[in-house]
Amino acid sequence: MKLVKLIANLGYGSRKDVAWMFREGRITGADGEVLYADDKVEHAQIFIDGEPLDPPPGLVLMMHKPLGVTCSRKDPGRVVYDLLPPRYRIREPALSTVGRLDRDTSGLLLLTDDGALLHRIISPRANVAKVYEATLAEDLRGGEAALFASGTLLLESETTPLAPATLEVLGPRHARLTVTEGRYHQVRRMFAATGNHVETLRRVAIGALALGELAPGAWCALDAEEVERIFATMPASPA
Repeated sequence: MKLVKLIANLGYGSRKDVAWMFREGRITGADGEVLYADDKVEHAQIFIDGEPLDPPPGLVLMMHKPLGVTCSRKDPGRVVYDLLPPRYRIREPALSTVGRLDRDTSGLLLLTDDGALLHRIISPRANVAKVYEATLAEDLRGGEAALFASGTLLLESETTPLAPATLEVLGPRHARLTVTEGRYHQVRRMFAATGNHVETLRRVAIGALALGELAPGAWCALDAEEVERIFATMPASPA
């Protein structure tokens, strides 16, 4: 792919804009030498205004979605794309969220421009584990873990029972829940089925990829090894 098209597809501007950037000498190699539009150079060796070029297609981002932000491109309030550089909105291929977290749920959110990877992660056959921590309005009653693990729990207005899920009690009103499905408001509805109410909810891991110390609103690009952790199993917490 020619450099002008490559850089334009990454959202830095139209092809005309990028051609002008070349003429202005704003696009350089790693050594600071000015590049020309017909040069042949590795992606990692391209800099714009002294900054490395954004990653090529195949990008996977991990974000700590804060509360009050929606997983949408168009919303009256703040959306997750507001947390990224503006050019990330117009990359080609487009950057999409991998599933969604609702406005009142925080935590680990993935975004990618790799459609095949996106569908691999969200496919029910993949059984990718999603791990949530919840604080509850009332004390746990003691039977929730067995109920969630049974594979028989039927949510209101649904006809197919939930797949078995794992509940770890962290405190009287604090629990960690691992699910392999992505039904609408699933975690909140599971606790509602036991007569409880989720007050706060945060996703802390997908597979063996953990949110870690990433601050709310922060994001980072994942390498190939980190992407593969999505399909691995998170080690059990110490007893």
